[in-house]
Amino acid sequence: MRIRRTATLSALLLLTSLGLGATPAGAEPTPGAAPSLYAQDSAARAELGADSAGTYVDARTGGLVVTVTTEQAAAKVRASGATPKLVARSAAQLAGAMRELEAKAKIAGTSWGLDPRTNQIAVEADSSVSARDLARLRKVADSLGGAVRIARVPGVFKKEIIGGDAIYGGGYRCSSAFNVKKGTSTYFVTAGHCTNSASSWSATSGGSAVGVREGTSFPTNDYGLVRFTDGSSPGGTVNLYNGSAQEISSAADAVVGQSLKKSGSTTKVTSGTVSAVNVTVNYGEGPVYGMVRTTACSAGGDSGGAHFAGTVALGIHSGSSGCTGTAGSAIHQPVKEALSAYGVTIY
Repeated sequence: MRIRRTATLSALLLLTSLGLGATPAGAEPTPGAAPSLYAQDSAARAELGADSAGTYVDARTGGLVVTVTTEQAAAKVRASGATPKLVARSAAQLAGAMRELEAKAKIAGTSWGLDPRTNQIAVEADSSVSARDLARLRKVADSLGGAVRIARVPGVFKKEIIGGDAIYGGGYRCSSAFNVKKGTSTYFVTAGHCTNSASSWSATSGGSAVGVREGTSFPTNDYGLVRFTDGSSPGGTVNLYNGSAQEISSAADAVVGQSLKKSGSTTKVTSGTVSAVNVTVNYGEGPVYGMVRTTACSAGGDSGGAHFAGTVALGIHSGSSGCTGTAGSAIHQPVKEALSAYGVTIY
């Protein structure tokens, strides 16, 4: 795809990935989340707070499941129309397990996050993690009474930006995730590891600038904001790489178990599911927090791309490891956090 400096700059809401080797995934393995599910999920988390150890989408029914540790909390969930699931570990216990990992096992090439389906913290260690470091990680996990499970994944968690037809700055190629606005000004959000590299961004390699950086945050977070300065009025859509585009009209936080798509300039559109939330990824450049782990795979050059479900924006592509089809892990920065940080909105 070639991005032109006209209304086709709507394609600038695509993609970039911190990704590693990936191939396009197949059809979505589970139903997509209906807009009402996001509202139900948000309401359940607000109502229950620490009384819930997480929520997820039931793969069979597509309904929301809310994990709880007491019958009193379960009654509140039933009254809301969701399905309660009694679990052994509370939110506080799982948060404590994550603090132990942060304090004792912050090893480059690892990531961990909440998987409410198993009531555990799901840890991944990539191929760069040595046998000695893996033994240290397992020792910490073993001390936490089954609250943590560890899996090896191929490849290496890292950012990887390469040349191509997307957005260019500082000698790098990235893609944008979603077009946003504040007042009468229009912008796009992309990955912070991209916007760290340049203040001016172009639609073609060596071309004139279409926008300038207004904000950037990486590591800790992975988002950046670029303001359009070329007078264009790009639409609020995501490129589907089949001659059409997906209209984006709202933003939400992803729910474990839901299906989603990723649009990126290298692997185009891939599909997968959300497998963990509140994820910490220990990149070589430093950790990022509060991320989402998915199986919507990617490859180098997809950095900053769009994770979405139907008309709902979910995330900004950050990185991946061991991606093949829907095997491996792809990480996104929740887009609602970026929108809040910059005071911008989806349109």
